[in-house]
Amino acid sequence: MADAKQVTACVLIIGNEILSGRTKDANLPWLALRLNDLGVRLREARIIPDVEAVIVRTINEIRGQFDYVFTTGGIGPTHDDITAECVAKAFGVRLLQNPEAVARLRTNYARPEDLNAARLRMANIPEGARLIDNPVSKAPGFQIGNVYVMAGVPAIMQAMFDGFKHELVGGAKVLSRTVTAELAEGKIAEGLTALQGRYADVEIGSYPSYRLGRFALAIVMRGTAADRLTAAVAELKALMRSLGAEPTEEAA
Repeated sequence: MADAKQVTACVLIIGNEILSGRTKDANLPWLALRLNDLGVRLREARIIPDVEAVIVRTINEIRGQFDYVFTTGGIGPTHDDITAECVAKAFGVRLLQNPEAVARLRTNYARPEDLNAARLRMANIPEGARLIDNPVSKAPGFQIGNVYVMAGVPAIMQAMFDGFKHELVGGAKVLSRTVTAELAEGKIAEGLTALQGRYADVEIGSYPSYRLGRFALAIVMRGTAADRLTAAVAELKALMRSLGAEPTEEAA
């Protein structure tokens, strides 16, 4: 694991339907919020196609860079659901029909014949992986090493994550403060750069908007030390007032 104050994660979203724009991903923002609550910093997210070489290469790249990797998508019953076999190849293990996964799937179908060959594909799990419970539709996800493989359907992914989140070991929780003002970025940029220099331990992000003919700005500050964050916010508000704008802090 990384330093206790910097436990990191990457979310890997797998699916041609996301890249085509046909399906809008809802998993990333949900996971980002939950991971932050656990003290796990989401440092990167990638969206990749249902292409074996790309999935294998990406898994092997990111599992060595981050403490946790969470994948969504590609573990269903159809031909393009290839995540499980790709993860097995990435780890250099066999993909086997898991008896416990088969047993769980059986509980979801009233007739034995309904558990057909296509649905049984969802019981193919990398050798040595641990099953992740799926209380919604029974087809399990799995964890191998630091990689957690989950469904792409948001309700199922969320139920899977909630089942194992207590096992995740995070660092210091990241606190966030947001201050808004009617300012153009160019007017505050120099002062904001100087402020960031004085608070290297605080992440400062600037997010402009333009509405009804007026520029506005939201400054988001994030850090693990509440006192440093409070001091940085106080200086930011003073900077905004010096530029003729009245700052407003959003409720947490």
